[in-house]
Parts: sequence; structure tokens; C-alpha cells
Amino acid sequence: MTELRSRKSSSHRKKESSVQKSSTKATEGNSSNEDEGLVTLMTVINLLLGFICMVTIGYGHSKYMSTLHENWMWFSNIKEVEREISFRTESGLYYSYYKQMVNAPSITQGLYEITHDNLTEHPSTINVLERMNIYQEIILSILYRIFSLKNLLEPVYFYINSVFALHGMLVGSLFITAWMLSGSWLAGTLAGCFYIFNRLDTTRVEYVIPLRESFSLPFLWLQIAAISYYFKPNLPRNREKCTIGLMFVSTFLFSLFWQFNQFVLLLQALSLFGVWILDVVTPHKVRVVLSSQIVSLLLVCLSQNINKMILGSLVMSFIPATFLLMYIRGDTLTPCTIPSRILKVVLYSITVIILMLVFNLAVKALLNLEADEHIFKFLLNKFGVGNPRDFDSRLYLCIEAFGFLKLDTYERMSKLLVFPLYVITHIILLTVLFIAVMQNWSNHSHEAGLKDHSSKHTTLLSNRPDLAFHTVQMVFFGALAMSTLRMKYLWTPYMCMIAGFGVADYKAWKYILSKLRNNHDTIVHIARHLTTIAVIALLLAIALPPSLKELEDLKEFWDPDTVELMEWIKNNVPPMAAFSGSMQLMAGIKLCTGRPITNHPHYEDKDLRIKTKELYQYYGKREPEDVHNLLMKYKTDYIILEDSICLAPSRGGCRLPDLIDVDNGVVPDSGKMEPGLVRSHVPRFCDEVRRQKSEYSKYFKHVFTNKTFRIYKVVKQG
Repeated sequence: MTELRSRKSSSHRKKESSVQKSSTKATEGNSSNEDEGLVTLMTVINLLLGFICMVTIGYGHSKYMSTLHENWMWFSNIKEVEREISFRTESGLYYSYYKQMVNAPSITQGLYEITHDNLTEHPSTINVLERMNIYQEIILSILYRIFSLKNLLEPVYFYINSVFALHGMLVGSLFITAWMLSGSWLAGTLAGCFYIFNRLDTTRVEYVIPLRESFSLPFLWLQIAAISYYFKPNLPRNREKCTIGLMFVSTFLFSLFWQFNQFVLLLQALSLFGVWILDVVTPHKVRVVLSSQIVSLLLVCLSQNINKMILGSLVMSFIPATFLLMYIRGDTLTPCTIPSRILKVVLYSITVIILMLVFNLAVKALLNLEADEHIFKFLLNKFGVGNPRDFDSRLYLCIEAFGFLKLDTYERMSKLLVFPLYVITHIILLTVLFIAVMQNWSNHSHEAGLKDHSSKHTTLLSNRPDLAFHTVQMVFFGALAMSTLRMKYLWTPYMCMIAGFGVADYKAWKYILSKLRNNHDTIVHIARHLTTIAVIALLLAIALPPSLKELEDLKEFWDPDTVELMEWIKNNVPPMAAFSGSMQLMAGIKLCTGRPITNHPHYEDKDLRIKTKELYQYYGKREPEDVHNLLMKYKTDYIILEDSICLAPSRGGCRLPDLIDVDNGVVPDSGKMEPGLVRSHVPRFCDEVRRQKSEYSKYFKHVFTNKTFRIYKVVKQG
């Protein structure tokens, strides 16, 4: 009996022990589930806070730009004609097509008038959709009509608010890219603040709203954000597909909205070639991005009725050349020494450039394409090569926006912290990229090939190919910006994004603190977040007071001479009378009066460039009969002359009359004698015609004058 009781007691103890263990496991399981639930909740809260901050900063930027525009123009109180005049130069030309579509009897009729346009380049009839990137105006005008917004919002406000909203998206794209790279939405906040407070150097949307890059650049930064995410390793298949779709759509819209898309995409393609040849991004992903580029460009080409300039662009030759080399080389690195690898990189780089030029020359010869020759002439002349008297090249070189990036850009951006932080971060990234490439090549060398590969293929950037891509692309964007001032708006947003990332990057802080032997995750997060918050606070202390003061600066658009000119034309000139004048003014004439114009600021067609140079002879030293014959050739009814052009002081040979004189082989008024130039005894036409001597008055009848403009009616002879 004793034995039995003892055995029962032992069994009971085992059951108790089993129950206790089960209870402990259940408790641990509940605790683990609670921890996982807490982590999930914190992740959701973090994402929600980041999203709210991104939307707030994007909306804040959009509202800030809108408020500045209103404050400087008093846009809501000036007359419609003044609003239209405020869209200077080519901006006015682009907006005129939106206005034309909105006011057309129907969408179909509006599209027909734009594709059979006889107002923009009188007396020629052109398809504007083929010649210019105005799909944004078409889309916005159709949306305005479809949603019947006429009773809710004036057309001009729908137009400009759409652009400001797009730039809110641009800031959101910078925000989310900095967030993805660093792992902290505070980095996105800092990047957004850098962009907003460095407004003078990051954007000009508030005063050149209709320019093509105002529509296009937001989609470029959305595309760059998509590429950043796509290049992350081990993406789930469904996310990868969605990212590819976003990347393609944003690339297409960026290309559709800006005629300079080919140059930006060429730099991006060069960057992709770089990260492929350096073996830091998967070849398959490089091919996908390049494919999205070439498909987007082909679709834009089709949408513009087979725009030959796109087919003849360098990027359309570079991508096939890259595909050919990728096919020849294959996706697997063959073992070789590092010097051999460097030699191969150099040879592949030279080969792809040669192939690109061969393909490009073949396409241009096949298509008989010369429309973009002025761009290459400009580039050659910019660096002292080519014909220094070429009119088109000198015209571009004399525009400040096409000069070199000025040093005051670096000074302003340094005062607002972004430039020093960017330079430090980019130098570190270039160093890390170099080390990672050397590590990777070393792993595939002959010596490494004899060893166990299992632990050899990890490099500093193995899990960060997106950073490698940005590191290379920033070099190309920076080079373009430094060579051409207008293109700094590609580089300065990059500065803001990378500076924000550099301050808050988790891995950078973990490495720094590991050297101090204090790299616990909690300490790392506290250090990087506190530092980012401190930089944001310092930036706000420096930049916020001037920005708030700027918002108190109220101005009003005031250009009474141009208003008087437009009103006189509308009231005194027949609807189909054609005008000729400076390219900048002609855009306003078409927009404000609806009269036909002979020339305009969109300078991307060879025939138009020749035509403009011939028409501009009224600013040269030419006989009245010669000028009259040229104007009659293009069926011009009126010319508008501007004393601000005709009588402008010579400034290094860059005023328009000097450019015309040199192109005509005549010594300009500055008196600078150059080989091949002769002195002319013919007076300058634009100045002499005002005296209305008989030899001038029989060809040109003076009909209007104010302080700025003079209009002459071209008298038909015989």
C-alpha cells in the first residue's frame, strides 16, 4: 500500500510539474504575443505620424508658394490681361493653349485647332502637340471642362493651383526618399525643410508657373523615389510589380511634360550604366529601369506624332548600346584581378560611348534630323569650341540661365546648413562606394576564386544598392548644374534629400557609436533622432523669421505699358492680322490678343530658328527695303519694336542688335573690330524708322507708341 501511495504521489507531482510548465509556456506565449502586438502598434503609429508629417510639409510648401505668388502679384485683384501678362516669355505661350482649350466651343474643336494651328507660326500651319510639350495644358483644360468648374473656380486658378499641388507632391517625394534611405521620417522632415527654406535655389515655380519643368520635375522626383524602393533587395513580388508600375508612369509623365527630358534621362541612364558596370546593382533591375525609360520615350514620341527629336536623342541611342554590352558581358562576373577589372570598366565605358555616337549618327542620317543641332553648337561654344559667331549659340550663351552656376548659390545654401551637410555625406558615400566596389571585385578575383565563397560576397553596399545609385546619379546631376545654371533645380533638391538622410541614417550612427563602444539600438535611435531634431530646430531658428517676414511683403503687378499695348491691339487690329517682334513679347501677344504671330520663344525647330533670325533684321543695320521684303516673305502685317532692345547699352556683345550685327558680318556698336567684320554705313533700322523718313514711311506706317513699344504697320506694295 505504501508503494502504491508513493507511486500515486510521484505521478501527482509529475502532473503538477507538467501543469506548471504549460502555464509558464502559456504565460511566455502571451507575453510574446503582447510584445509583437506592441511592436506592430508602434510601427503603425510611426508610419501614421510619418505620413501625416509628409502630407503636412507637402501641403505647407504648396500653400507657401501660392501665398508668395499672390503677395507679389496681388493676383486675385489685378485684371485678367495683367494676370496673363504676368506669365512672361514662353510661359505665356504655353498658357495660351490652356486658355484656347478652355474657351473652345468643344473639347474636340479645341483639339482640332491645336493640331491645325495657324496662329503660332504664321503663315505656317503646325501641329502644336507635335512641336511642343503641352499635354499638361490639354489634360488640365479637359479636367476643368469635364468637372464643370466654371462656376466654382476661374480657369487660371485651377491651372496655377494644380502646379502648386504638384510641387507639394515633389516635396513629398523628397520626404519619402529620405525616409526610405535613412529609416526615419525625421530625415524626410529635415529634407522637406531644407527644400522649402532654400527656396531661392531649389525652385522658381512661384514666378514661372507654366514652364515645362514646373509640371515635369515633380514626376522626376516621384520616379527617383520609386527607383529607390525598387532597388532595395528582397522585395516581395507584388510590391515589386507595383513599384515598377509607378516608376513607368512617373517616367512617362516626366518625359511627356518637358522637352529637355532626353538630357535628364541620359544622365540617369549613365548613372544606371555606372552602377551596373561597377556591379553594385542587380543587372536585371538596371535593365528594367532602362526599359521603362525607352518605352516611356517611345510613347511620348508616338503621342507627339512621331517627334523625330526624341528618336534622334542621345539617350535613345545610349540605352540600346548598354543593352548590347550587357548581353555581351553577361550577368555573372568572371574571376580576374582588380587591375584587369578596372581595364574592363574603362573599355566598356569607351565602347558604350562609341556605340551611342554610331547609333545616333545613323538615326539622324536616316531621319534627316537637324532640329537639335543648336543644342550641340551651344555646348561646343560654351567650352570654346566651334563657331564663336553662331547666332543661335550666342543667343543661348547670353542668357544668364544658361551660364555656369554662380558661387552665391553655395553661399546661400551653406548659410542654411544644407550644402556642408550634403558635401560631407556625398564624400562619405563616394568613399563607401569605392570600398564596396573594391571588396566585390576582390571577392571575384583569381585569388578569391580558390577560396570558400560562402563568406566572401558581402560588401558595405550589399544591402544598399539604392544608395549606390544615388551616389553616382548625384555626380552627373551636379556636373550638369555646375555647367548650366538653369539645371541647378535637378541638383539642389538632391542636396536637401541627401543632407537629411546623412544626418539621420541609422547605419551611419550605429557605425559611429560602435567606435565609441556604445552602439546599442536604443542609444543609436536616441542619438540620431535627437541630432536630427536639433538640426531642424537650428534651421528653423535661422530661416523661419526671414520667411515669415517675406510673407508680409505685399506687392502688386504693374506693367501699364504692356497692358496699354494689348488693349490697343484688341481694339484696333483685325483678328487675323499677324505680328512680328521679339520672341518674348510675341508669346504675350498670342495669349492676350489671340492674334497670329510669326515667331515665339520655343526655339526647338530649325526652320523657326532661321525664320526668327531673318525677322530680327529689324534690329540690325539693314535697308528698309530689305527688312520689308523679309517681313512680306512671312506675311507680317505689324511689327512691334522695343527701345529696351534697340537702344540697350552694349554688354559684352550680348545685346540682340550686337548679335545680329556680328552674324551679318558687321562691326557692332561697341566698336570691337574682329577679323572678318566690316563697318556698315547703314543706320540701325529699329532706331531710324522712328523718324519716318520717306524711304521708311513708304514701307512702314507708324500706328502706336508708348514709353516702351512702337508699332508699325507693314505697307503692302503694288
